Amino acid sequence: MYGNPQRRADPSVQDLRREGGRWLKEQRENAGLSQRQLAAKVGADYYTFISQLETGRGRIPPDRYRDWAAALGLSPQTFVRSLLRFYDPITYDIMFME
Repeated sequence: MYGNPQRRADPSVQDLRREGGRWLKEQRENAGLSQRQLAAKVGADYYTFISQLETGRGRIPPDRYRDWAAALGLSPQTFVRSLLRFYDPITYDIMFME
């Protein structure tokens, strides 16, 4: 089953990913964490994964959302709702904008 109809090569998808990356970086900085510290808190093998996400070159796996929310000091609902704007704007609009 295809879970996300967006094409990664689409410029609007790339723009959203970069915007999402900036949001993640802002949350990390608000939590007072370095990339290395955040990587350790979320169980990432390499801190460079955090850098990739913050530049829009990847996505957080959904099974890790709760860990990320806790590490950043956000409720899981707030974290996922915010992330959904960037990762799946169609679903976000259906759920929260109509």
